[in-house]
Amino acid sequence: MGAGKSSVGKRVAKALGVPFTDTDRVIAREHGPIPGIFADRGEPAFRALEAAAVRAALATGGVIAVGGGAVTHAATRDALAGARVVLLTVSPEAVADRIAGSDRPLLANGGIDAWQTILDERAATYAELAHAVFDTSRRPMSHVVDDVVAWLRADATTNEGTP
Repeated sequence: MGAGKSSVGKRVAKALGVPFTDTDRVIAREHGPIPGIFADRGEPAFRALEAAAVRAALATGGVIAVGGGAVTHAATRDALAGARVVLLTVSPEAVADRIAGSDRPLLANGGIDAWQTILDERAATYAELAHAVFDTSRRPMSHVVDDVVAWLRADATTNEGTP
């Protein structure tokens, strides 16, 4: 949450010449604003929509940015198990500016403290799913993108896949 998944993902996809899908945007386009889904239907309903969006995006291929909480849903974790997963991390200090004034439902009543609690709860799952980790805290986005692209290309060569 606030690590730059959408911004970095879009640029990585462009560098690789592959499609980019932001599952949060897909959900908002198809079902309405995410805060409204949380308010009207609850987090479990949102996570089910998210799992479906992740499966559809994986079937399409390319670079996919999934919401930070996607990994809390077993179906999403199962779907991601067969993909190369890049984890973008960010320090609390750097994320404070990025999430200030956001309408993220899970941060509505706690700001950076809520962010840290959520991160702590998800850390083991993130570590389990991630094949590579890149910190976005204070590095220029172009450097993060270059590093992710280089890793994906090297990993694809090692595993005889394509980026």
